[in-house]
Amino acid sequence: MQNLDTQLALFKGKKIRKIIHQNEWWFVVQDAVHALTDSNDPKQYINRMRQRDPELEKGWVQFVHPLVMQTEGGLQQINCANTEGIFRIIQSIPSPKAEPFKRWLAKVGFERIQEIENPELATKRTRTLYKLKGYPEDWIEKRMRGIAIREELTDEWKNRGAKENRDYEILTAEISKATFGLTPSQYKDHKGLKRQNLRDHMDDFELIFTMLGERSTTEIHRNENSRGVKKLKSDSKIGGKIAGNARKELEKKLGRSVVSKKNFLPQKNKNLLK
Repeated sequence: MQNLDTQLALFKGKKIRKIIHQNEWWFVVQDAVHALTDSNDPKQYINRMRQRDPELEKGWVQFVHPLVMQTEGGLQQINCANTEGIFRIIQSIPSPKAEPFKRWLAKVGFERIQEIENPELATKRTRTLYKLKGYPEDWIEKRMRGIAIREELTDEWKNRGAKENRDYEILTAEISKATFGLTPSQYKDHKGLKRQNLRDHMDDFELIFTMLGERSTTEIHRNENSRGVKKLKSDSKIGGKIAGNARKELEKKLGRSVVSKKNFLPQKNKNLLK
């Protein structure tokens, strides 16, 4: 979605202001509407759009929020929406300029339905995306296996009493700390990453030990029929420690740390371990 965010931010040469909020891009609604309509009064256009689309009006407060941004007049609160919210707004704009985004949405929706009916398509598309980004085949194989192991683990968490997002973050952090001595956020800082997916910037050993920690945790949950976040957290520490001990043994043999600063960022942004 990052490339799409860039397209939105510079749509047809018209800049759409954006800001990071809750770890994702939020776009100034007025700027997006102006870029897609050329309206001399985008605020009035937005008001009329909300009046003629009752469903948009009903959900407006759910995906549009006033955020504080730096403007020419200083700090101001401006209505912003995330990518999903901007797309919902675009659906209500009867402008030829909005058609490329509408067609893209229709295509993505169709592909998503195909993937639900045939999950192998999702796997193939993911592999293709990694290839286009320049990742080597052997790395892609490990990354895809890691995705499968991760999904297996989160299914166990869901079935054993953990709630998505917050609980998953806590449990993942426990495995990561025990495996690498770093939480995911600390690991991203170590690699010089911001919003990027941490695992997309791990090397072979990092992926392997991540898989070992998560697969061990899954098996411990099953073996002990664990229930509740407290027990899942304890299991996660143990599963991560198993991977952590293996990492330390390898590091002793290699004489170097497995925890690397290397990443797959573009060359100009590289923060490689010298």
